Amino acid sequence: MRPTPVRPGRPRRTVTTPDPDPISPDPHAPPAAADRASPAGDARAASVPERHPASVPGLHPASVPDGDDDDAPETGPLRRCLVTRARAEKARMIRFVVGPDRALVPDLSARLPGRGMWLSARADVVETARTRGAFARAARGVVAVPPDLLARLRAGLERRIAELLGLARRAGQAVAGFDKAGEWVRTGRAALVVQAADGSAEERRRFLSGRDIPTVAPLPASALGAVFGRDRAVHVAVAPGKLAAALRIEAERLAGLAAPDGGEAAHGRAARQAGPPARSAGAARNDGQRHDGRRQDGRLGGTGAGEADQANGHGPTDRRTGIARQAG
Repeated sequence: MRPTPVRPGRPRRTVTTPDPDPISPDPHAPPAAADRASPAGDARAASVPERHPASVPGLHPASVPDGDDDDAPETGPLRRCLVTRARAEKARMIRFVVGPDRALVPDLSARLPGRGMWLSARADVVETARTRGAFARAARGVVAVPPDLLARLRAGLERRIAELLGLARRAGQAVAGFDKAGEWVRTGRAALVVQAADGSAEERRRFLSGRDIPTVAPLPASALGAVFGRDRAVHVAVAPGKLAAALRIEAERLAGLAAPDGGEAAHGRAARQAGPPARSAGAARNDGQRHDGRRQDGRLGGTGAGEADQANGHGPTDRRTGIARQAG
């Protein structure tokens, strides 16, 4: 029987028998090339830099130690204050940027381009940052900080509040007046009450009548009245919505920037609540003597100040003008 010839160009198949136990290595086999130590391989492994945990994909940022993040990108809802180093919502803080002329620019709307610097909405924090060079350290350079920075921030926030109230009025979400605003409060249509900062405290309490409604008093009555086309407005009711929420936040920022000493507005309110100035004891005695010397018809009698006036050659004193008439 003749063997079958092999066709040219067709490789001969090789059958291999698998290892009965592939897990257990052969103790007599030579070590593999990958298992042998190589000095060159060790040198290459040592030259590879170690990756930072924050750059490793899949690693949560909270597991990375918190360091100085002044140069971190402005992402997320929280920001860190330059002075207190506390984190807070960016809507309740104040952002600053440095202009092309190296001047500090308050960015109350947090929309200006550039790297932002954030401060808590507090008067003492702003003054500390202004006087101790916090802006220059954060910007790594010279920054021109205006001396009236706190007053500029207050004026800017007051303008923002007036603009938000104007938007709410044009949208039909705000009414002014004791009767109209009071009706919204009684019927539950008001989510926020804006009252005049210089209004009567008793009238403001009577308007609310003990109702638990968020109330702010950021502007004087003249500024509130200008928004609604009148001379003065003390009570404003705002409907629920984004405008009411924005008004409340802006009013809280403005209240945080109140002057440490109370400011002129607070001094004026305290003077009005205290009433007229106290009179001296001598003036009170003189008034009592004039009162005792009056008769029922209102003229000076023969006792007290009336006798003194007649002894000096003067007649009775006119009750309306306070000027003594010449004796007859």
